[in-house]
Amino acid sequence: MTTVAIVLISDASGEKSYRAIAGDKYSVGKTAGQALDALTIQLGEIEFSALLVIQSFRPDSFFSAEQQEKLSELMNLWRVVRDQGLELPPEQQAELDRLVETELRAATARTAALMQSGNS
Repeated sequence: MTTVAIVLISDASGEKSYRAIAGDKYSVGKTAGQALDALTIQLGEIEFSALLVIQSFRPDSFFSAEQQEKLSELMNLWRVVRDQGLELPPEQQAELDRLVETELRAATARTAALMQSGNS
């Protein structure tokens, strides 16, 4: 199963959009759904199967405001260096990878909590 991260991003003017990322493929859309649809086309129907839980992107007990801010900062930096044909320094890439993994675990924990509350 392909892992897809959907991240809320802002450009220099403050306009918000969403970036869907799976491995080395990514897409951007005005909504999380648009970004995911565009990414799904790139992945091909055979590659893509997933359970998606889209949250409100507000901090919670699973992923804090500080973590969200750092993730956003590193994603913006990642886009800048990628557009220049460069890569993040290894320590920043490792931190970005850790935050993406932490948010994925947080999404899993949110899903479990939602399922628990639905079964209560």
